[in-house]
Amino acid sequence: MAEAAPGPDSITHARVLTIAGPIVLSNATIPILGAVDTGVVGQLGAAAPIGAVGLGAIILQAVYWIFGFLRMGTTGLAAQAAGAGNRAEVAALLTRVLMIGLAGGTVMIAAQSLLFAGAFRLAPASAEVEALARDYMGVRIWSAPAAIAIYGITGWLIAAERTRAVLVLQVGMNLLNMALSVWLVLGLDLGVEGAALGTVIAEWCGLALGLWLCRAAFGVPAWRDWPRVFDAHQLKRMGRVNGDILIRSALLQSIFVSFLFLASGMGDVTLAANQVLLQFLHVTAYALDGFAFAAEAMVGQAAGAGAVATLRRASLLSAFWGAVATLLLAAAFALGGGAIIELMAEAPEVVSEARRYLPWMVLAPVLGLASYMYDGIYIGATRTADMRNLMAVSAAGYFAAAALLIPVFGNHGLWAALMASFVFRGLTMAWRYPALERAVARGA
Repeated sequence: MAEAAPGPDSITHARVLTIAGPIVLSNATIPILGAVDTGVVGQLGAAAPIGAVGLGAIILQAVYWIFGFLRMGTTGLAAQAAGAGNRAEVAALLTRVLMIGLAGGTVMIAAQSLLFAGAFRLAPASAEVEALARDYMGVRIWSAPAAIAIYGITGWLIAAERTRAVLVLQVGMNLLNMALSVWLVLGLDLGVEGAALGTVIAEWCGLALGLWLCRAAFGVPAWRDWPRVFDAHQLKRMGRVNGDILIRSALLQSIFVSFLFLASGMGDVTLAANQVLLQFLHVTAYALDGFAFAAEAMVGQAAGAGAVATLRRASLLSAFWGAVATLLLAAAFALGGGAIIELMAEAPEVVSEARRYLPWMVLAPVLGLASYMYDGIYIGATRTADMRNLMAVSAAGYFAAAALLIPVFGNHGLWAALMASFVFRGLTMAWRYPALERAVARGA
């Protein structure tokens, strides 16, 4: 684990970019994997397998999302322990998150029948697609323990500023998944179950690789010091932090789910156009994640050391490079957004409709920058109760804006409400930031 900086001078532009760069590259592999899987299954010559793999993957991702708190919570807690020089707690924390991941995945395997039944009630499909999707998920569910444990490993590595290791883990797992999908689906003709089996093997291999990348922790005896691992105070703190993040993430998810539901009432063309434009937001998130993660690691270490000046400089430098990325994204969307839309959609009416709302995509990185960066700062400082409460305020603001603006401005009003939610988050977290510094100063 990286030691906490004794002062703000150790927070440099090079350090921010060293942390952020591999995360941005790692995130770039995520859509590539989805495209390869779709392309491989598409070679089977029927529509149903494509729909089944897409639907099955979305359902499992939604279920795994419940455990997304493990990545964020682990980063803040591990970075603070490292900043305080508590190597024993850093090692014990890794054991805890691995146990949570393995236990959570085991529960999912045991409850798969209930999970799948509930999912298809919410997202009904044709009999053929549902049958194939059940086959796909019935195989893929067996890697749930590995997939969830990898969340914790990723958070632990980010806290250590070892984002190159995260890149190795992500790229290695995705490349193996792609190769196995081609071999199992096209070479051995295993269909959708072959696509699922490729992911299962890749995720268990990813867990093995992740453990090897974290091997330094297993040289610290505390990783298997069970009284320390099950320390009541640390478990309570971990539960509180992760619970706050889970609620915050559920509120954020409610905004995006309602956005799609509201768009669906505006007609198929508008819904399709909005779905295309949401991909611009995904790209923005992938790019800004790197700088938010840099803030998580450096702010967490500074908070653990009680170094307010170091924390402030870490926040400012991370935000500076986030702003640079934001301006580049806004320029790229302004200049090339139309061409990107035409690549993603063939229907002329969808392309035309998406182009009408493209200016919102140019604004989105600029209006969302503060919310992304403050998320990283608050996670690093484990001010998760504030994150939860401020997200509730922002969600309320979004729903109020949607109710007021959609009847008057239609889809423009819907996009304006979504942008307002970004602004609400940024402003409210900026308002609470001085309290974060005061808490760090007094060691709270």
